[in-house]
Amino acid sequence: MTAKSTIIIEAGRTEKQYWQDIWKYRELFYFLAWRDILVRYKQTFIGIAWALIRPLLTMIVFTVVFGSIAKLPSQGVPYPILVFSAMLPWQFFSNSLSECSNSLITNSNLISKIYFPRLIVPTSAVVVSFVDFLISGMILLGLMAWYNFVPSWRILTLPFFIAIAFAASMGAGLWLASLNVKYRDFRYIVPFIVQFGLYISPVGFSSNIVPEKWRFLYSLNPMVGVIDGFRWAILGTSYTLYLPGFLLSLFIVAFFVITGIWYFRKTERTFADVI
Repeated sequence: MTAKSTIIIEAGRTEKQYWQDIWKYRELFYFLAWRDILVRYKQTFIGIAWALIRPLLTMIVFTVVFGSIAKLPSQGVPYPILVFSAMLPWQFFSNSLSECSNSLITNSNLISKIYFPRLIVPTSAVVVSFVDFLISGMILLGLMAWYNFVPSWRILTLPFFIAIAFAASMGAGLWLASLNVKYRDFRYIVPFIVQFGLYISPVGFSSNIVPEKWRFLYSLNPMVGVIDGFRWAILGTSYTLYLPGFLLSLFIVAFFVITGIWYFRKTERTFADVI
């Protein structure tokens, strides 16, 4: 009789092997992202238009409340453009948090059966939210055409700020994805974080109205720097960037990315057992 052999599949032991595995399993990444995109829009009544309606309605509400009723300054640009230039990165960030936090739970059957770098799952969730971001960008183009607003050369720097928004979404998303596996209460906390964050971030108003003595402290919210960067790039010379606060937000984003990857990798081996 021959003894039965047991095959154990485990992740690469070194960081180099792990990142090589991510490239090796890139087709799975494409599959997960494409599957989630199809599921999101295929089973909805209005389909892809939903990615346009949500930010558009929010922009209208903020424009009426902050622009028409509160009459807050618009930095010399049409208030809808001021709001939507912030709505784009915020919507991307908030959608990423919601999708990332549930991504591992949603794919629990896959995670518990085969090995692949689990980092692929929350990353694909962020990519799906990025598709919404690109679709919503059409509204901004429409607003610019409606108001005959022509951006300056600063618009060429927008990809840099998009990368920062992507990093902020990944960093916070990795933390929430990991914590939601171990503590299922986080599925109730995430909507509160998103709702609360909307009000403490300069989406409906310009951060330039914040008193100077509080600007640096206000920038502890990493989305302040991300939103200010988007407005600086889109609105041109009409908008000034508070550099100390932006650098602080940039540092906090980097901190979340580094610690998010560290904590995710630390808990990754236990996902299949806990889920």
